[in-house]
Amino acid sequence: MEKKILLTALLMGIIGIILGAFGAHGLKKIISTEQLATFEVGVRYQIYHAMFLLFVVNTSFLTFKEKIIVFYLALAGVILFSGSIYLLSTSIITSIKTKIIGPLTPLGGLLLIASWSYMFYCVLLKNKI
Repeated sequence: MEKKILLTALLMGIIGIILGAFGAHGLKKIISTEQLATFEVGVRYQIYHAMFLLFVVNTSFLTFKEKIIVFYLALAGVILFSGSIYLLSTSIITSIKTKIIGPLTPLGGLLLIASWSYMFYCVLLKNKI
């Protein structure tokens, strides 16, 4: 499972870099400056959480079970938060209905907060720090 977390974090980083470059070079002439800035928020949070998962997999402060919970919360959060932002900011190209996707962004954000909060709670309870 730790290998899965590590590979997921690395893949999230790779995809984040690719999407960041795509946004800066490919989308710049297609979507508005405001939409591009929104797209970049999705990229930024994806990269932040790729690094977060790299930390999670390498910390000794969490048990294996705790790492799994943090991993799934963060992964679902990135998919919903960043994924919905990518779709919302490019809706002019994709013609995807924003009414359907819009509520996913705050839900994803809540899951990201939950992943950090759960890790905080787990570390707080540890006596070995």
